[in-house]
Formats: sequence, structure tokens, C-alpha cells
Amino acid sequence: METATTRKLDPGTLTIISVDDHLVEPPDMFEGRLPAKYADRAPRVIENDAGNEMWLFEGTEIPNFGLNAVSGRPQEEYGIEPTRFSEIRDGCFDVDARIDDMNAGGILASLCFPSFPQFCGQIFANTEDKDLALVTLQAYNDWHVEEWAGAHPGRFIPLALIPYWDPELMAAEVRRVAAKGVRAVTWSENPEKLGVPSFHSEHWDPFWRACDEFGMVICLHIGSSSAVKLPAADAPFTTMLNLQPTAVMDTAADLLWSRVIHEFPNIRFALSEGSIGWIPYLLERADYVYENHHRWTGSSFGGRLPSEVFREHFLACFIQDAAGIRLLDLIGSDIVCVETDYPHSDSTWPESPERLAGYLGTLDDDTIAAITHRNAMRHFDFDPFAHIALADATVAALRAKAAHVDVGPCEPRRPFVAPEKPLTLTDMLMRAHHPLLDEQAEAEGVGAQ
Repeated sequence: METATTRKLDPGTLTIISVDDHLVEPPDMFEGRLPAKYADRAPRVIENDAGNEMWLFEGTEIPNFGLNAVSGRPQEEYGIEPTRFSEIRDGCFDVDARIDDMNAGGILASLCFPSFPQFCGQIFANTEDKDLALVTLQAYNDWHVEEWAGAHPGRFIPLALIPYWDPELMAAEVRRVAAKGVRAVTWSENPEKLGVPSFHSEHWDPFWRACDEFGMVICLHIGSSSAVKLPAADAPFTTMLNLQPTAVMDTAADLLWSRVIHEFPNIRFALSEGSIGWIPYLLERADYVYENHHRWTGSSFGGRLPSEVFREHFLACFIQDAAGIRLLDLIGSDIVCVETDYPHSDSTWPESPERLAGYLGTLDDDTIAAITHRNAMRHFDFDPFAHIALADATVAALRAKAAHVDVGPCEPRRPFVAPEKPLTLTDMLMRAHHPLLDEQAEAEGVGAQ
């Protein structure tokens, strides 16, 4: 007789909501969306002298990195070189094609982070004309709500950018998008790295207050500080890929010990693409630190332990983390959500259901449902079943609609030439050709080519 520890899950029976995917903005997204006085300054796609399609905004060229859109391509073609729209899946930038790919991957609903503006809208924030920056950011949000999430009700959790150069404007934008049904915004895992005050500054209180009032989940995606986590610039790039999810562990600890969660009781943070296996140790260590050091440091959690407070303010998200699932009782099954990361290089698409089924079989059905979709529905105030019957939302039902979808891998664009030695961060920064990574290259003493 099968037990909960040995049973094999049928991936077709799962219902999956992914709280971390990505979109590549289509070239026409800003057409007709900016006031007439700014229309000729709207971001647009150009072809540069090198033959690359790039976003152009206020004289700055911004590429779509290869790693941002590699789903369906051979792994040998992964990289950060600029790509053309014809070289990536239509599902990266065309919402109808994205639904096809979601169906083929068995994914009911998705929350999609931006690409060319960066996770926090850094491209807009770094614009000198802040009036232009604000109307462009708002145009982005309106496009996302109306034309991306709004195109297929019940299939997308809308996500908004915020104008982090001004906390009062941030609060106003939270209120504006909340009225459109948005319950998630994307911001930085470490704002100080962006050249603005840290989480601990009262500077951000108008923003915190608005999020607290409207139940807005603040999504802190790895890499949203415009910096990578790596011991040395000449370390293998795979070291960074290995360490990157742990950057959000620093964020979690920083916010856990901050005044923010005490003064704004409804505030919630999603640790996007941060994995979950590290959480039990962080919480054990936090409780130990509190027990031994709270008197002389002045720390207080209102008579509770840090681990208890953590579960009220953080949403833990993972792509693949079998170790974390084995430690689920130490994390809390009611704060964990799944991700597929389509179309990034870490994505499990189109095999996400099979991968999840491979290690969720140790859990009971109710816990599996919580992790795969119910937690996302509750935390993001999102109800796909107002539009889609539960029977039509399973992996098997969705895939039955996508028999026509080729999930790849497609044919290689060029012969593969293996690197002579492991690539380093220095190598990648020299290839990047991105204004934000050019800054990091300068900080690392690397001459970006």
C-alpha cells in the first residue's frame, strides 16, 4: 500500500500558479500611451549598427539579454548577448502566444516581472526628466494591467512598477494601480545599492503606509539591486548563478530586524526567486540571536520570536527546491509558492509539473494545493476560478488545449563552440553592453567593451 512518503504524483492532476515569470516587452507597447507632448520621446525599439534590436530611451540603448528569453532554445545557446525578437519565442512578448506556452507547460496563471525597465524601473528612475519618467512608468503599468494581464482574465496576476525616486509618488502610484485591481508591486532587494536610502530610513514611510493600507505585496526579486552576488570578479560565472538566490536571504534578515514590519503590520514581502531551503536556518539563527542579544541591542518582537513574525510578513518562492520541501514544517506551508521563471535560463518550463511531482509526493493533498496555487491566490488576492472552472485548470486540462504548441528545443542558430575555460563575471560584464551593468563593470574595474 502506498504511503504519503512513497506515492507518485500524477503531474496532470496539479493546478499551478507561478508567482515569478517574466515578459519581454513588445515593440509597440507604448504606442498611444504617453501624453502628446511626450509621444516622440517614448521608448521604442531600434536596430543598431551591430544589427541588434535594442530599446532606445532618452538616448540610451537597452538590450534584451539572451538569458532573459531562452525558453525553448538549446542550452548551448544561453548567454547574455543581445537578441532579436525573431530569435526568441513569441510567448516572451506576445500575450496570446504566452497563453499557448502556459497551457503547454500546464501553468494556470503567472505573475510577470519586467525586462527592459529592469526589476525596479531603474531605466525610468535614472532618467533626468522625472516628469517624462513618471508618465512612461505609468504607461508601462497601464499597458501591463490592460493589455497583458487584462487580455486573458484569470491567467495573470498583475504587477506594477513604482517611481522610487519619490516616496510620495510611490504611494500615489500604489493607490492608482490598486484602484485597477493590482495587488503586487516590484521593488529592490537592497535599495541602498540603487543610490537611495536603505529600508531602515523613514524616507520610505509614505510608500510603506500605502502598501500597508491596500494589502500590496512588495516583490523583491533577486538581482533587483542592479548588483550580483559574487566573491570576486574573476570567479566562475556559475559561482554567481549558484549564490544569487541567497542574496534575498540578506534582504529577509535586513527587513526582519527592521522597524518596517513592526510599524506597518499588514506589510508583506515576496522573496521572488529566492528559494526556500535557507529559511529554516535563518529563522533558527534569528531566534537564537534574539534570545541571546535582544536586551543589550534593544531589539523587540512584542513578546514573540522572530520566526513567528517572519511568517506574517514574508512570502517564500521557489523554482526547484527539494531540500526546502523536506524542511517545510520549519518554514510554514502557508507562505510558500511555486515559480517557473519562464522564459529565463533557470526556468523549469515546460517540465515544471513533472519536476514538482517528483518531490511533492511526500506532502498531503491539501498542502500540495496550498503550495501550487492556493497560497498565491490568498496572498495576491487573486481568484482565477472566477473565470476558469477548476476542472479546466489542471495541468492535464491545460495541456489538452496546447497540442499544437512546439515546446522545443528548436534548431540551433549557429554551431556550438565551447568556451576554452569557465566564463567569469569579468567575461560576462565585458559582453554585457547594458547601461546598468556598465556601472558594475566600472565598479569591478572591468573595461566593458
